[in-house]
Amino acid sequence: MIRQYWGYDEFRPLQRRAMANVVAGRDSVVVLPTGGGKSLIFQAPALLPEGPREQQGLAVVISPLISLMKDQVDGLLASGVPAAYFNSTLTVQQRRAVRAELEAGTYRLLYVAPERLAGAPGQEFRQLLRRSGVRYIAIDEAHCISQWGHDFRPDYRLLGELRDAFPRAAMHAFTATASQRVRQDIAEQLHLRQPEMLVGSFDRPNLTYRVFYRSSFQQQLRRVLERHQGEAGIIYCISRKEVERVAARLVGWGYSALPYHAGLDGETRHRNQEEFLNERVDVVVATVAFGMGIDRSNVRFVVHAGSPRSVEHYQQESGRAGRDGLAAECVLFYSAGDFMTWRRLMEGEGQLSDSANHLLNQMQNYAAATRCRHKALVEYFDQPYEADSCAACDWCLGELERIEDSLVVARKILSCVYRVRQRFGVGHVVDVLRGRATAKVRARSHDELSTFGLLENLPVAELRGYVEQLVDQGFLEQVGAPYPTLSGTESGLRLLKAEEDCLLFRQHRPEPAQRQRRRAGEGSRATTTSEGESWQGVDRGLFDKLREARLELAREREVPPYLIFHDSTLRDMARRRPSSETSMLGIYGVGDKKAKNFGPIFLSVIRDYCQSHLLRTDAY
Repeated sequence: MIRQYWGYDEFRPLQRRAMANVVAGRDSVVVLPTGGGKSLIFQAPALLPEGPREQQGLAVVISPLISLMKDQVDGLLASGVPAAYFNSTLTVQQRRAVRAELEAGTYRLLYVAPERLAGAPGQEFRQLLRRSGVRYIAIDEAHCISQWGHDFRPDYRLLGELRDAFPRAAMHAFTATASQRVRQDIAEQLHLRQPEMLVGSFDRPNLTYRVFYRSSFQQQLRRVLERHQGEAGIIYCISRKEVERVAARLVGWGYSALPYHAGLDGETRHRNQEEFLNERVDVVVATVAFGMGIDRSNVRFVVHAGSPRSVEHYQQESGRAGRDGLAAECVLFYSAGDFMTWRRLMEGEGQLSDSANHLLNQMQNYAAATRCRHKALVEYFDQPYEADSCAACDWCLGELERIEDSLVVARKILSCVYRVRQRFGVGHVVDVLRGRATAKVRARSHDELSTFGLLENLPVAELRGYVEQLVDQGFLEQVGAPYPTLSGTESGLRLLKAEEDCLLFRQHRPEPAQRQRRRAGEGSRATTTSEGESWQGVDRGLFDKLREARLELAREREVPPYLIFHDSTLRDMARRRPSSETSMLGIYGVGDKKAKNFGPIFLSVIRDYCQSHLLRTDAY
């Protein structure tokens, strides 16, 4: 069935087990990373023959965003699956038509928003669904239910009412990011009955993570963009003003880019999102308002122009790269000012709780860490990471430069922290060490300390990086909220006495262009092991022709190109060069209906290309 409708021959990790719970009618909480195949888990069982009476009816999928519903349903219809959505974008006539088809039992899957079912306003629609029969309920983006999650939404909290409204229907919660505390809260709030908790690996091996201390941001950003010419990407900024500035700058550099933030009117936001999803622009520059429901599969890079406010947010946002399983790059530019900005914003909105401040500190620790990025992210979510090297982050690729006098620099920093009596934050300590006689420094006579100007030759960004590395390694700690001060630890005292050693690393000194090109491997495209493997055997010229055909077909049908075929499917076509509908069915991601509807178009492109380039078809 999965081969027939979706064109897949095998399951991804935990998919089979999670589907078994859906089929058996057992409640579950499923946490799989972005691109881990969550949608298929709750879509495929809806097509299985119905069992006992209590398992009959349609599958109801609760999704938070209208755009996500439409894309999911369009994709299902393209694969031959009877599905629909019911939301505020439908006309009166369309709503009547959907209601009639529900009563007739036409659909196997129905997508709705949480507010359509929850509370008193949802009572009428719940009655309609009871008459139609509900087999099971799947709640996507379920972390929105938990107040401990990173994107809590009150409407989601009301979904616990569905247990009483549909007592015979199994309930399944799906999310890409949820700690153990959040998973338990989801189960409790939904009143799940002995749910099985299925948690996949939080690792995304196809992503290459890099972290830079933000200094000359325009130059830093251009270096990333040059590695991804003509590829899709998302650039996240903290403020709306920065979104507008960066988007305008990209356009000035010749890139096709659009802004997205909550300050734009609804029509502009929707249009800009559609332009990106339909591949009319390559880059969207956005605040965190852009993200959930962005299902474009071929995003090859995600850049954070400033730090997110939690590791959960970073995992979710960076995870929008490489959804198709192909190699992608995630770059974080950060500064200490980012964390001050977040504290100020959350304080102004009354959201700066101890929990929020703790999450912010953990994000700062991740940014400053000098260890494997994959390992740091996976272990943050309480999972082990056994590999010695991920071969896909700045640390494991050897892109951090060890400084020779680490112990000397560390002792000078620690000495300054003690000289200012452990009462000041990173910024003040850096000012003293660099010999900046600011008003604050002079008022406390810190310009007379022996540590004043002790590291005057170090750039601010570099020195801040060393301070944060000492925090990450446990030689210093940040105490107090919301504006923490630096304090020494027992390990720090031993280090100060030279009883311990430490290593400090210079973060990402700009490389000569020649060295960058040699490391990138091919032209200006960033290449990692997974990137090279994903292109192995692929004729890039044919791949580009297939992308052009996909884009034209998508525009004719007014759907995003990835709903026709993902890039991974096109690469497989360009690798194997099928010559018939039968051989086309052997391509990853090509099911029966897509082979019938779209196969002739792509087979024609392959045939013409192979003839003009003297290539044989059915190469594998």
